[in-house]
Amino acid sequence: MKLKQIEEYEVNPFTMFIKPIVYGSKIYSEIFEVEDKFLSPFKPLDIIKNSCEYYGCDYEGRRNGTKQLVGYAHKIPIAIDPTNRIFFFPTTSPNRQECIWISHEHVKKPVPINPQETLIIFNNNQSFELPVSCSSITSQWERTSHLRAKLMQRIEYNERKSFYLLQRPKALEASEESYQYGKRR
Repeated sequence: MKLKQIEEYEVNPFTMFIKPIVYGSKIYSEIFEVEDKFLSPFKPLDIIKNSCEYYGCDYEGRRNGTKQLVGYAHKIPIAIDPTNRIFFFPTTSPNRQECIWISHEHVKKPVPINPQETLIIFNNNQSFELPVSCSSITSQWERTSHLRAKLMQRIEYNERKSFYLLQRPKALEASEESYQYGKRR
């Protein structure tokens, strides 16, 4: 896979993971998609933050929402765009230079290589070795599953509630006569 240089990038349903790479004296991002690979002059956390904004919310709002919903305080998974199932989790503190961001949707399974390295097999059967313990990856993957389940439950509950309100039978409406602009109907 050839590495294409890009100026701007928003996480999308094809993004599998974003990892930092030293490029000269700066930290850039290597972005792995299902069928592509990119090099961005931005740090992984900057791409995550910009992607949250692209989908209409800021990163801190997503962090705070996750804290409220599931109670996590550290290495918080981010629901970048729940409607498109774009949930990412960090491999370490997002403020650390070596933090890799992984898409929950694309992970098939993590496999331990040694105590400090994990082979992640993605749904498209590509695999990548990451310098993170398998227990840490598994924990983050499960925490993201928990966030995703809670958030999707709320979204689906509100959809059902909206459907019911729009489709309720007339017999369930109030029996008083209705008025429109002061006139009886």
